[in-house]
Amino acid sequence: MSGVPGLVVAAPASCSGKTIVTLALLSALRAAGRRVASLKVGPDYIDPGFHGAASGRGCANLDPWAMRPELIAALIDEAGRDAELLLVEGVMGLFDGAEDGTGSTADLAARVGWPVLLVVDAARQGQSVAAMVKGFCEFRADVNVAGIVFNRVGSARHASLLERAIAPLGVPCLGSLPRAAALIRPERHLGLVQAREAGDLAAFLGRAGAWAAEHLDLAAVERLARPALPFAASDLAPPLPPLGQRIALASDDAFAFAYPHVVEGWRRAGAEILPFAPLADEAPAEDADAVYLPGGYPELHAGRLAANARFLAGLRAAATRDAAIYGECGGYMVLGAGLVDASGTGHGMADLLPLETSFAEPKLHLGYRTLRLQCDTPLGRAGAILRGHEFHYARIVSETANAPLFTATDAAGRTLGAQGSVRGRVFGSFMHLIDRHLIDRHLIDRHLIDRHLIDRR
Repeated sequence: MSGVPGLVVAAPASCSGKTIVTLALLSALRAAGRRVASLKVGPDYIDPGFHGAASGRGCANLDPWAMRPELIAALIDEAGRDAELLLVEGVMGLFDGAEDGTGSTADLAARVGWPVLLVVDAARQGQSVAAMVKGFCEFRADVNVAGIVFNRVGSARHASLLERAIAPLGVPCLGSLPRAAALIRPERHLGLVQAREAGDLAAFLGRAGAWAAEHLDLAAVERLARPALPFAASDLAPPLPPLGQRIALASDDAFAFAYPHVVEGWRRAGAEILPFAPLADEAPAEDADAVYLPGGYPELHAGRLAANARFLAGLRAAATRDAAIYGECGGYMVLGAGLVDASGTGHGMADLLPLETSFAEPKLHLGYRTLRLQCDTPLGRAGAILRGHEFHYARIVSETANAPLFTATDAAGRTLGAQGSVRGRVFGSFMHLIDRHLIDRHLIDRHLIDRHLIDRR
């Protein structure tokens, strides 16, 4: 395991300010000459883009529910390479996880041995904040809440009151951050507007870094960090099998939700990654033997995608030459016959899978998923088990009966039925895949397992 000291930035609840505090710390420490890297807990495509801009390094996700311990250990090692400090942004509230009670930021901190810097939204609170802090410090003996940062503090007097309130608890306050309207970022239905779309990002990060440097004890933050415990052997084998030898990867504002650890896993396995931009009317490489359309925001660009004849013709040509074509969430929607946008206007898509989707009456679909392949695909043999998550507002308005890609259960074990669609070498679903499942770590053919059990009898 990496010997680089790490620190988890967490909060009692979502929207407490842990993302802006993480970005501010990354920016301030980098400006001070520190080699600081970051990681993001949980299934999040958007925050890591901001992390990367702030640190100047890539940011991977750590998912204690969906990832094997070996993969988590490998990603920690990779992130710590040539770094002096790892800042790890949590997800939701510190103890919030999947519906089965696992996969929280606290679970990760306990497993890895990293201390927690708790960001507390102090707006509309006074001495009562001490009860919250005491509860978070004592709730789990295996989680070390080592420092507090108060956010959205109203005045110097307010800050002094808060700091005095928690002084008897013995957990240090590392600073109080005043309200900062200039640091609020625009949002849309899946979270913050992406870093890649922000023209003011450098100026924003500069302001955030200065804010942290003025109001936080940066040296004390660094002193809290501790190296990770050796909890698992590192394994950077691909989380998912490569879709092909030459994989055309759609990558632009409409198709931005590709996990770096998945794409890097394919590259490490010997696959060549060939990015292309559908919004620029680029087609996948003609010699690609696989095409990956990740999720993103095709519903915001449906008219433009529908008009991009080279892109759509390139997808259809890839299908004709029998390339594997895989779409996740937004990519799955584009593989269908049509997509209805928020205004109710329909747009023709690739028509490679028999479905039409709509964003006109949005409904949230959210949660972790355990997925069993229903047929042989480049992702594995029928019966192979994967883990991932679902997060979208679109719905299927029509679907011709077709072979499903997966059957799914949620984190509580409830059956969700068939998911996705397969037509020849074209396949996809609304699910975002994260890793092989623990009990199927090598994506072994189900028939081999059955044969082994028969032989043992």
